[in-house]
Amino acid sequence: MTRIGYTMMTEQAGPRELVSHVVAAESAGFDFSVVSDHSFPWLAEQGHAPYAWTVLGAAAQATDTIPLMTYVTCPTFRYHPVVVAQKAATTQILSEGRFRLGLGSGENLNEHVVGAGWPAAHVRLEMLEEAVGIIRRMFAGEDVNHHGAHFDVANARLWDLPEEPPPIGVAVSGPRSCALAGRSADLVIATEPERELLDAFDEHGGAGKPRIGQLPVCYDPDREAAVTRAHEQFRWALGGWPVNAELPGPTSFDQASRRTRPEDVAEAVPCGDDVDAFVDAVRPYVAAGFTEVALVQIGGDRQLPFLKWAEAELLPALRNL
Repeated sequence: MTRIGYTMMTEQAGPRELVSHVVAAESAGFDFSVVSDHSFPWLAEQGHAPYAWTVLGAAAQATDTIPLMTYVTCPTFRYHPVVVAQKAATTQILSEGRFRLGLGSGENLNEHVVGAGWPAAHVRLEMLEEAVGIIRRMFAGEDVNHHGAHFDVANARLWDLPEEPPPIGVAVSGPRSCALAGRSADLVIATEPERELLDAFDEHGGAGKPRIGQLPVCYDPDREAAVTRAHEQFRWALGGWPVNAELPGPTSFDQASRRTRPEDVAEAVPCGDDVDAFVDAVRPYVAAGFTEVALVQIGGDRQLPFLKWAEAELLPALRNL
């Protein structure tokens, strides 16, 4: 049975609200949770970007059983891989083994803030693979010295190690990232229900490992209000990963999505309160072979109504997929 998760969207709610939302998601019966890790929202209308790792620490203490995960952290620009290893190990301890470290090659939107430039995609993947190797050595308790193509590490060590290191996931969008994930990850992460991505992951060593997808939804008893909100806050998502990874800020996303109509968003995102429409949107992920799907409820002020509805109607229906 596919596990259904809840997304703490840091772009659309403040830190205290995010923690209260994941507490409610645990109570509602979601199987796991993930959190985005941004320094900017995609659009100014979303209006937030708190520090995901502080939110994770608070969430680890406020919840009891729901697994936590980054979806995803870039360990190559804003954060050095040694720093990511320390943060992840500490979160694993605080959550008593409930944390998974989701990693990706990043978006210009978030990583530009440190002024390091934005190299080509193949360079970003090289950096990600080198970073994963450093993080694994840190998780193993080594005294790490490393001089690589992209990173230097001088006598680094984790003094507080969890009993079990966090599993590492890698986000994929094409053949190169799938090969990297198959070689170096414990699970694979994708935002599109494409079987080809999972097959490529399997071919490079990923067979039998978890595969996690993500799906935006917009619950509201008033479907027109849901469509309006989805268009206002998520029209950027129709641009596709190759474009979205390159844009430098909310103004760029606004301009790139200016011709996207509400009806275009409504075709891609289930809107309203029709349970069957939401189930049908999850179905392609199940058919493609995803073992877990994290839902993103659009609208920071509409999380609690969504969670109540999900507990009563949506989750029972999804359990029957």
